[in-house]
Amino acid sequence: MTLNALIVACGWEPALVPDPEVEVSGAYVSDLLSDVMAHCPDGAVLITVQNHTNSVAVCTLVGAPAIVLVHNREIPEEMQAAASREGVALLRTTDDQFHAALRVGKALGIGVGE
Repeated sequence: MTLNALIVACGWEPALVPDPEVEVSGAYVSDLLSDVMAHCPDGAVLITVQNHTNSVAVCTLVGAPAIVLVHNREIPEEMQAAASREGVALLRTTDDQFHAALRVGKALGIGVGE
């Protein structure tokens, strides 16, 4: 599924979307960036509360095309600038991590009928 299609399906607020046609294969939920570096699969969006430039750097390392900031967290200017340089999308939602991940699963048809 494309990132743009996922944004629409999940009802997220796009703050920065450098490549709306990038493919998304899943989601990874964590606020511990060392955990993200060790376990986030390539192509998964990162769902987190961590709204700083280190989150962008980690997404670049693991191949995550987007960061979904939960609880409607603000996006600092330095984070937006880093994401723009690195080509990482920044999205916001009022959902918590659990419900944001459920939206991804539903949109991708993961877990349906299991």
